[in-house]
Amino acid sequence: MSDTSSESRRVLWTGAMIVVAVFTLLFLKSSLVIVGAGQRGVIFNIGSGVQQVSLREGLHFVMPFVQRVTFYDVRSQTYTMSAIHWEGEVRGDDSLASLTADGQTVKLDISVRFRPVPEEVWKLHQKVGRDYIAKIIRPELRSLTRLTVSEYPVTDVYTNRRQDIENRMEEKLRRSMATNSIAVDELLLRNVEFSPAYHDAIQQKQIAQQDAERMRYVLERARLEKQQKVIEAEGEARALRLKANALAVNQKLIQYEYARKIAPNVRAIITDGKSLGSAVFGK
Repeated sequence: MSDTSSESRRVLWTGAMIVVAVFTLLFLKSSLVIVGAGQRGVIFNIGSGVQQVSLREGLHFVMPFVQRVTFYDVRSQTYTMSAIHWEGEVRGDDSLASLTADGQTVKLDISVRFRPVPEEVWKLHQKVGRDYIAKIIRPELRSLTRLTVSEYPVTDVYTNRRQDIENRMEEKLRRSMATNSIAVDELLLRNVEFSPAYHDAIQQKQIAQQDAERMRYVLERARLEKQQKVIEAEGEARALRLKANALAVNQKLIQYEYARKIAPNVRAIITDGKSLGSAVFGK
């Protein structure tokens, strides 16, 4: 009887130790939290709400069943809205259609690089939550893009002012996201598409400009050729005047010019000084 009682106590003791060990493991598992690389943790206390602190990378102790940790990725991320169905986060044509100041419709592909501010993720968690991309980034990007593009004529969108538009959009988005504890690193206006009618109009304008440039070239070339002929004519007239003046001074030049014209290979001319010549000797 004693042996049976002793055996029962050992079984009960062993069972109790197992229960304690399991409870201890569960307690440790619930109280130890590991924040991974590139993450921050936000503590929610069932008694006091969101704690105004962000857990850094590493091992942390929390109160089990009282505190709960939500993790946020604070590394740089990219959100893209594109007409190409496999590029953006939304499948299909997700480009932004906007109206310019002169009423033309343009479609824009946009990418934005951003990251939650590590020290302020508890604010982001308290104000917005983990679904902050769908709740604030996407709608704010759409709104600011349309508002900014509406301030410019369509010619500015596809000319050298496109960079100015991109910079202005980026600055507006940076200020807006900063109020929600999100840092915007860069905004890229990746592609601009116009309506088919306006695209054809641009092509026709470019063709007209090329034709006008070609015509200006032809006219300029004709003007230069005319100017060259005038210069040549003036030169010939000047040469004739100089030659006439020389002949008037020295009559013997007439004999020389006569002989040079009729016999370019003559080596000697015999004259009597009164006539044009009486004998011509060649080679």
